[in-house]
Amino acid sequence: MSGRIFSFVSSSVRTASSLGRSRCWESSVAVRTFSTAEASEELPDTLKRVGQSMAFPDERPGKNYKFNWCLNGDGVTPLRASAFRITKPLDLKIASLSQPKKMPLSVKAASAKKMPEAGTADLAFETFDEVNQRTRNLLSLSDHLYCPEGHVPGTRTAVRVITNSPKLAPELLAYLERAPRMEPPESLPITVYALEGTEESFAGYAIEEVEVEIPEPEGEENWGLVYVDDEKEPEREAQSFASVVVVGQKLDIKVVVAGMELSQKALAEDEAKREAQKAADEKSSE
Repeated sequence: MSGRIFSFVSSSVRTASSLGRSRCWESSVAVRTFSTAEASEELPDTLKRVGQSMAFPDERPGKNYKFNWCLNGDGVTPLRASAFRITKPLDLKIASLSQPKKMPLSVKAASAKKMPEAGTADLAFETFDEVNQRTRNLLSLSDHLYCPEGHVPGTRTAVRVITNSPKLAPELLAYLERAPRMEPPESLPITVYALEGTEESFAGYAIEEVEVEIPEPEGEENWGLVYVDDEKEPEREAQSFASVVVVGQKLDIKVVVAGMELSQKALAEDEAKREAQKAADEKSSE
């Protein structure tokens, strides 16, 4: 990890904007509505009583507005309207994918040499950003997207994989430990972009530190707010995210797992450094 420069000053670190990452917000979706609120007085009373509007969004398996909006926050826009969120075996059936032969699946990660970190001598940030952007663009154009989610085994670090590979998705679901399904979906600490069927071959990962809003606990109004020019602004804290990119004609799950494990280790190291810095600051202020 010697190639990664860690800093506690937000202005001096690379932000996740270069990776197209943003928080996932609920989208406002235009829907078709049916209403008799403005019905003619000539209509029978039985029809006038159904005056409330009802929304019928054009959703179906693989087309969920909230999840698509979240993927957009991760830098991938499912233009074919076929993106499946996979958190359990039943989701594989809904996506018309085969069930894994073994679950849980133990995978020995590939050598770290096959998964360089951006910012080291083996992989420049500029190269990673270029391939990452191209990969997200091609994933957006894929006929189908499969998105397994879960925890890196033995940890509580959440991962989302965005791939066009119907073979890789079931294997990764079997490898990842099952995690609570968050609703609405959010961006996760580790995002894997795995593109299959391309002549290009690439593998690498990057760690980014960004400032995120501290969630306000329920029932505690104005908690975590700072005042700037008499205006309330949410308090923020530094948080690290990881992006893993794997591209090839055929994807090797061992290489993908290597990216997950190296990313999880790097995120844990960053968090430990922040906690140590926080403790030191509190001690010096006493």
